Amino acid sequence: MHLGAEPDVGKNQRKTRASEIWRTFENLITVCEEEKIDLLFIAGDLFHRQPLLRELKEVDHLFGTLSKTRVVLIAGNHDYIKSNSYYRTFEWSPNVTMLDSDSVEYVEFEHLDTAVYGLSYHERENTEPVYEKIRIHDSCRHHILLAHGGDEKHFPFRKAVMQQMGFDYIALGHIHKPGALIPDYMIYSGALEPIDKNDIGKHGYVKGELTNEGCRTTFVPFAKREYIHLELEIEEHMTGFEVRKKIQSEIEANGTQNIYRVVLEGFKEPEIVFDFGGVDVYGNITEIEDNTKPAYDFYHLLQKNRGNLLGKYIESFGDASPDTIEYDALCEGVQALMETSGSRT
Repeated sequence: MHLGAEPDVGKNQRKTRASEIWRTFENLITVCEEEKIDLLFIAGDLFHRQPLLRELKEVDHLFGTLSKTRVVLIAGNHDYIKSNSYYRTFEWSPNVTMLDSDSVEYVEFEHLDTAVYGLSYHERENTEPVYEKIRIHDSCRHHILLAHGGDEKHFPFRKAVMQQMGFDYIALGHIHKPGALIPDYMIYSGALEPIDKNDIGKHGYVKGELTNEGCRTTFVPFAKREYIHLELEIEEHMTGFEVRKKIQSEIEANGTQNIYRVVLEGFKEPEIVFDFGGVDVYGNITEIEDNTKPAYDFYHLLQKNRGNLLGKYIESFGDASPDTIEYDALCEGVQALMETSGSRT
């Protein structure tokens, strides 16, 4: 969930984006109630940092409105249970179970013949492979694990080992992008709303049905906005005005509600200087990276300046390829020499 996060945003969304994460969370609670979901799992990082007491009360009120759904959650590396954490003393609604121990514990739901296992972070980093040591109890027919981590500093585990442990489903947290390690069995739901410019792609939640025949899951896109890396190829003849219009057109085509990092590639005329002031008409651009190179006619420049400093500099690079550091150095050096001497192409 990452409630309380301050996401990477464009200028027009700074005041609203943090509250949107809460609104999406409220909408998810509404879905659980309308669809009479049995169990809602939160596999860590309900909050982006240590929760305030008033925030826990807000969340618990929402959980308490659920007439059928039971909630099971653990603390992750972002909202780990510090010595003074409000998690330690907070009294949740009767339909909420927090597996707050730093060792594996489980809760049984007799009416579902299901046990849910998990543990909470009490430190920001944990390097022990504790999940691989879990032993399943035989008191229930179905067994589900909430696991947060998977890298070397956050409860590492081996997929092959986890697959043999006997769980019916493993709900994974920690990685912000959704993805199935093993379809219908071991899945990172990802963050409900993307919070970082690198959290590209669709975000939402995993909806599953567990029966005696096995587990079937579906990823449900649910986020209000999406981070998109927009790579645009710039043509040599294009002016700064044309580039701004191209950026605006691409954003309109991909959705003005989304948030963009724009990367410009290709070549431009050496005299052109792109001015990006006013390009962010929708206020949803976090960054514009200009990787374009000046389209110098090095053959023409060499013939015109053979024997002088500029010509010798060009000649020293031989046939540098446009996709190399040498070519970048060639362009920058030529530009500097020409600006110093007042030369033109």
